[in-house]
Amino acid sequence: MDLVKSKFEPMIVTITHTSPHAVWTQLLDIYETRALNPYGLSLINQRAHAVQSGHHAQQQGLSDALITAALLHDIGHMVHGLGEHPAAEGIDDQHEVIGAHWLAQYFGPAVCEPVRLHVAAKRYLCAVDPAYRGRLSRDSIESLTLQGGPMNEAERAAFEQTPYWQDAVALRRIDEQAKDPNAPTLAFTAFHDVVLRAVPTPER
Repeated sequence: MDLVKSKFEPMIVTITHTSPHAVWTQLLDIYETRALNPYGLSLINQRAHAVQSGHHAQQQGLSDALITAALLHDIGHMVHGLGEHPAAEGIDDQHEVIGAHWLAQYFGPAVCEPVRLHVAAKRYLCAVDPAYRGRLSRDSIESLTLQGGPMNEAERAAFEQTPYWQDAVALRRIDEQAKDPNAPTLAFTAFHDVVLRAVPTPER
């Protein structure tokens, strides 16, 4: 198997169908109790970054699935137990993979794949859009080297053949916008209905 292409192959998962309310209860617990730590080196916490991301996705008129992906894209940071800023210790926490696998218990690929690919999307954008790299936050620049740096030509070609790659790029651009300490404070609960609509049930 081509090693470059294999990096971007979608996960094979089996969704555990449970009530949307039960999924929401788990998410609310995580974001009300574990998302209060600083978001990297920024002046906001993880929950603020999540709701700013979800809000930007809503403002862009994106699908419920992609709004949910934006809201939850960094959940891996809250469930991996590696501390607030592992990049400072030279550790790539692979939070995108951890988060996508956690979410895949309950959500389909339209949510999980953009989450899994949002770090790859950063590497892609750094390769194809010099202006984007200039807008990266300090912690995003710090983690870029650990994550593999800008993509090479083969990686870019493989990434562009990956399902949901464009959604991952849209999510990544939102990610960089959602670090504003002066943005209005939104409640995580404001996304209740969107998230519930994104939870697959046996009927849909």
